Amino acid sequence: MITRFITHVTTRFNPFSPRAKAARLFLTRLPPGARSDGMAITTELLPRTSAAASSLYIKFKDGKEMNLDCDTMNIKGIVEEVDRHSRQLQKQADLDGS
Repeated sequence: MITRFITHVTTRFNPFSPRAKAARLFLTRLPPGARSDGMAITTELLPRTSAAASSLYIKFKDGKEMNLDCDTMNIKGIVEEVDRHSRQLQKQADLDGS
C-alpha cells in the first residue's frame, strides 16, 4: 500500500466488534514511522455497547478526501481504493520529476 501521499487518517470503531476488522487491519498496514513522516493519525474507540458504524476517513496531499464505511467494505477493498488514488498521485509526481 502506498502511504506517502496520505496526510490524515481518522478511524472510529468498536474494537470488540467483528465489523471493525477492516479498520483495525488498515491501521496495522500503516508504516511504523508514519506519524514522524507527517501523517496525522487519529483513532476513536467506541464503547463495547455502541451500535455506531465503523468509519475510516483518509485525506491525501492533493486535498482529496475519502470516507470509507468499514462495515460494508473488507480490507482488500479499502486498500484497493486507497492505492488507486495513490497510484494516480505517484504517476503525477513521476511526470513532474519530484
